[in-house]
Amino acid sequence: MKKLGKIALLLLLAATALLLTGLVIFNCITADAKLDKSKLINYGQTITIYDDSEQKIQSSSIEGNRNTVLVCDLKEHTKNAFIASEDRKFYSHNGLNYGRMVKALFKNIASFSFKEGASTISQQLIKNTHLSNDKTLSRKLKEIKLTRQLERAYSKDEILEMYLNTIYFGHSCYGLQSAAKFYFDTDAENLTLTQSATLAGLLTSPNNYSPFKNPEKCLTRRNIVLNSMRECSFISDAEYKKAAEQPLGAVKGSDARGKSYYIDAMFDELEDINLDCYTQLPGCKIYTYMDSEMQKYIEQLEFESDGAVIVTGEDNGVCAYVNTINGAKRQPGSTIKPLLVYAPAIEEGLIHTFTKIEDTKINFGEYCPENYDKKYHGMVTVAQSIAQSYNIPAVKTLNALTIEKAAKYAKKLSVPIDEEDKYLSLALGGMHYGMDIKTLCDAYSTFRKSGMHTTSHFIKKIEDSDGNVIYTDKKQYTRAFSEGTCSLMNEMLIQTAKSGTAKKLKNMPFDVAAKTGTCGNDSGNTDAYATGYTSQHSICVWLGDRDNKKTGVTGGGQCCNILKDVLQELYRTSAPQPLETSSGTVEVDIDRQDYDADGKIILADDISPKLNRLSVKCLKGNEPKQKSSKFSHPTISKPTINVENGTVSIVLCQTYYYLYIIKRDAETIYDGQYIEIFKDTPQCGSHTYSITPYFLSDDKKYFGDEIILEQINIAKENSNPLPPSITQKDWYD
Repeated sequence: MKKLGKIALLLLLAATALLLTGLVIFNCITADAKLDKSKLINYGQTITIYDDSEQKIQSSSIEGNRNTVLVCDLKEHTKNAFIASEDRKFYSHNGLNYGRMVKALFKNIASFSFKEGASTISQQLIKNTHLSNDKTLSRKLKEIKLTRQLERAYSKDEILEMYLNTIYFGHSCYGLQSAAKFYFDTDAENLTLTQSATLAGLLTSPNNYSPFKNPEKCLTRRNIVLNSMRECSFISDAEYKKAAEQPLGAVKGSDARGKSYYIDAMFDELEDINLDCYTQLPGCKIYTYMDSEMQKYIEQLEFESDGAVIVTGEDNGVCAYVNTINGAKRQPGSTIKPLLVYAPAIEEGLIHTFTKIEDTKINFGEYCPENYDKKYHGMVTVAQSIAQSYNIPAVKTLNALTIEKAAKYAKKLSVPIDEEDKYLSLALGGMHYGMDIKTLCDAYSTFRKSGMHTTSHFIKKIEDSDGNVIYTDKKQYTRAFSEGTCSLMNEMLIQTAKSGTAKKLKNMPFDVAAKTGTCGNDSGNTDAYATGYTSQHSICVWLGDRDNKKTGVTGGGQCCNILKDVLQELYRTSAPQPLETSSGTVEVDIDRQDYDADGKIILADDISPKLNRLSVKCLKGNEPKQKSSKFSHPTISKPTINVENGTVSIVLCQTYYYLYIIKRDAETIYDGQYIEIFKDTPQCGSHTYSITPYFLSDDKKYFGDEIILEQINIAKENSNPLPPSITQKDWYD
């Protein structure tokens, strides 16, 4: 027993020494940790926004004075939503939940990290107002000390009130009142049960669970919060079931950010930047790419329906932006054709801009595409198909390209392709979820950027309150197409703006490439687009209805008019440089006769006359491989020959530019230009004719093969034949 007592005493002394050592270390590390009450109630931070000229955007500055809310004014279900979601034992612990801390400690040891925080509402308030977001032991110890000080200085309701007035809800919303206004256009004291659960659910990851960015995830998260409230007996099973079946109902408040579409989108982008919303954003300066004059101009544009306009600059920064449907994705219509059909097909060497495609009725199983005008146009070139936005050639081209390859290019262009989109209708913009105009605009910018794709941004850089640059927009480029493919696409889309569906732009005094698109049917349209670009800017215009109601808008109509107005405003004082249409391409001459006759593409013979040459532009490395020899070695179909009344008629097959040598029994009887029917009256007997085509170039004759015709017989004529003599023997034989 004495031995056991000694061991127990030693263990007690060791534990005491360890505890005292821990207390010493704790006090040393947390010596400078002191509760600053002003930080708990000082909501006067500001975020200042600047345009591309580094001028403060006065009308859009976000004054950080957060509207406070009193906890006594809140409904019980609102307070309970946050307690159930964040800290179920809030009213019973002294600021630290030791059980959760022990569990988190073991998990962190197992994972060799500090992922598990076990933070109570009191700890979160301290961390958000006094400490950095670093996951270090020293920071955690300071948090514990400050939390104990907080709990001794304030009541639970006061702590909850300060917490709700400082917590970040995403979209630059600090505090419950700000969030209630932004997400539901109501005051915090009027929040319903489901609204309260939605806002409480945002705290885990405001960007990931935003109802405006990820509504499905937000709904799932809201219902998790409701279930937590049921487990805490804050609501009954019936209340839970009724609330869980309700839609989100989120709607941006009418006063959210002063109705500035650009600033709204800028804050959406800010959510994706990994910055601490409590230590880095308050008091920061955000420098944007906004062209204030251009932004003001597009904001005063009048739409017949809902609408969106985006303008990006030479550096792919967003110069101006308006979007009445909050960046929702829509069907892109025919604007997808150059991106996922024709440019990839050129890049893959399947087509040239002058390749002829038969525009006739076709059935791909159960899919039978039609042109918008319900007509068929026969043999049309790729360039004509793009300019006039014919549907059938686009579907045929995608079928030849394969959907798998189209999806590969979609990924390079950041165009979202769902598994449900992988059908031939994709050639006409048939997409399950669609795409937003910013993605569409960025994809078209790839053509003016010689095939390099990048995502446009609203934010150029961010400085913290001390003037330190904490974020810079660093462009990341991906090669989507070769320079040559982009040169060819530029040329075709310039022609589309001159004589195609975007011909309202034909009088622009500078190069502009454009494409239109319209989604709808005989009863009306749901989406209409006009997208265009110069060497310096890209512009995309969308018109439609937020609820997909039918409208009368078309891509080539009002959309093009708006695009034209924006272009004229952009270049009031100076014109952009011409678009690149030659780099990465090569000009070759093809045989005009073969091309005109059946669309056959072969290089012209070296000695082909000019009139039989058609100069075309190809992607370098994808020039036609086959070369004609019709002039260096003339070839014709075999002529026909017949005899009637002693006259021989030879019907020649017409071949432009050829001369002919006609021989009878090896004797030349004709040497000259083409004649439709050559006639000859030879003496009686058997004769053999031959035809040799040749081409004359610079006094040199290039002969084809001699063609030997069938042998003919000319009988000797006798006008008075004598009857057989009846005296002649065997006369009847």
